[in-house]
Amino acid sequence: MRTAIIEKRPRASDPSPNLTAAEAASFRYDRAARDFQGLPDGKGLNIAFEAIDRHAAGPLAETDALRWLGLHGEEEVYTYRMLRAWSNRFANVLKGLGVTPGERVFALMPRLPELYIATFGILKARCVFSPLFSAFGPEPIQARMALGQGTVLLTTPRLYKTKVAAIRKRLPDLQHVILVGRGHQSAEIPGTLDFASLVNEASDDYEIGPTPPETMALLHFTSGTTGTPKGAVHVHDAALHHYVTGKYALDLHPRDIFWCTADPGWVTGTTYGIISPFLNGVTSVVDVAEFDADRWYRILHDEQVSVWYTAPTAIRMLMKAGAEKAREYTFPHLRFIASVGEPLNPEAVHWGTAHLGLPIHDNWWQTETGGIMIANTAAMDVKPGSMGKPLPAIEAAVVRREGGRIVPIEEPEVEGELAIRTGWPSMFRDYLNQPERYAACFADGWYLSGDLAKRDADGYFWFVGRGDDVIKSAGHLIGPFEVESVLIEHPAVAEAAVIGLPDEVAGERVKAFVALNPGIVIDDDLRKSLRGHARKRLGAAVAPRDIDILAQLPKTRSGKIMRRLLKARELGLPEGDTSTLEAES
Repeated sequence: MRTAIIEKRPRASDPSPNLTAAEAASFRYDRAARDFQGLPDGKGLNIAFEAIDRHAAGPLAETDALRWLGLHGEEEVYTYRMLRAWSNRFANVLKGLGVTPGERVFALMPRLPELYIATFGILKARCVFSPLFSAFGPEPIQARMALGQGTVLLTTPRLYKTKVAAIRKRLPDLQHVILVGRGHQSAEIPGTLDFASLVNEASDDYEIGPTPPETMALLHFTSGTTGTPKGAVHVHDAALHHYVTGKYALDLHPRDIFWCTADPGWVTGTTYGIISPFLNGVTSVVDVAEFDADRWYRILHDEQVSVWYTAPTAIRMLMKAGAEKAREYTFPHLRFIASVGEPLNPEAVHWGTAHLGLPIHDNWWQTETGGIMIANTAAMDVKPGSMGKPLPAIEAAVVRREGGRIVPIEEPEVEGELAIRTGWPSMFRDYLNQPERYAACFADGWYLSGDLAKRDADGYFWFVGRGDDVIKSAGHLIGPFEVESVLIEHPAVAEAAVIGLPDEVAGERVKAFVALNPGIVIDDDLRKSLRGHARKRLGAAVAPRDIDILAQLPKTRSGKIMRRLLKARELGLPEGDTSTLEAES
């Protein structure tokens, strides 16, 4: 793999990084909390108040908070003052419907302004916001809403008719369905309410009730390899970590134009697409459309995006579109690019430097952590392929289990499980109604992530694979990510996935699946070239014995390649929970 360090070389016009060595050394959450106002009269901490109302009452009142881009060139802009008024109206709508604090409000929505307005209104009403992927089918929608006992659903007429209407009788807790029609006759659908009519009739005055920091605020569902989805519970106190990581991991500064491409149905799309940028008082760009290389490049240029947070899958799709297309645009305002969702291959980091003028900074976190834990920050030299270093006040370690105890591994370059010392503000507080599954995530004061990693002598962390993904072949422990990264360096390969299959002699053998760049001819010469490239770079013990070429790799809608699904299909095993699977063409 190409792993040469990319030294930090800021442009003269760039602001100084927020996270300096001195800042990191002195950081404490209680000091960072001084940037928040807290609810009046000491009534606690509310995410929506700190994200919207705090700014609407100050010098940022008329600053663009949300800049929404429609499919056909339309644009809507909402200032912090406007968002305060509209989110107050939705909070009053919930109150008028008799929805009480603690009730779960689900959203099955594309990226429309009403989703962002509603999210903050839900949090003001001290209800619990639970996002759903708009691409979900009826069954995963029903499963999550039933587990979460959702009483309100916000969706669109089309999504309601195609995905919810048929299952509504199976959701006894669901009392209200609110439709965002945008010119369509949503009010004429029996058993539903019209968003526009409700908010237009509501008052824009609303007083947020007492919100202790441990009040439940967010419910994110995450799928395991088996069993039902898990509902990770997060509280209003998570706002502090959302704020700090936006400032330090994403280096958000005043007057930044920020674009997070993640769907709000995914935890990144909620935490860093909705909450964090508003807590930091920046302008957030929201695009309703799905990926299109030309459109994305135009947005980066036309909207003068300065900080961009995206996913490895998106970066690889831009790479697949070709360097020539990237050269058609310039990005003079873009100063920081970050990526999350799955490990970022070194080749993608180098591609960013070559074709976007900036390295892409990988970071690591999970639904359960609630926010970024480990990152390549703006002040750091980047080691392509590395997750970076732990953020201030985050204690991360590579650990092993010894006699029922969790023991940190002090030696560098030794693989073990990635663990985080408990106690950060955005740590999930429960798996809803699944206390045993929750308890199994913790031991000896550590949160055990299930990811395998190693730490180098400089303190950078490197992803090896999920615990159940690592391949044990003839005494070697092989991380799929290492093999995949080498395969992606082949000029024909756009994406790669690697699994282990049973082998009578070696225990397991490595098998790879690749998707190709456009225009590549599939023939025996290509197959020989792929195998030769892998053996030359990895050696015979690690290189895949078999390489299958697929039209596309199975991925979740958040962009993670589903290795376990490939393995199940190879072995003829049950595929498990596929509710987050991206539609395969």
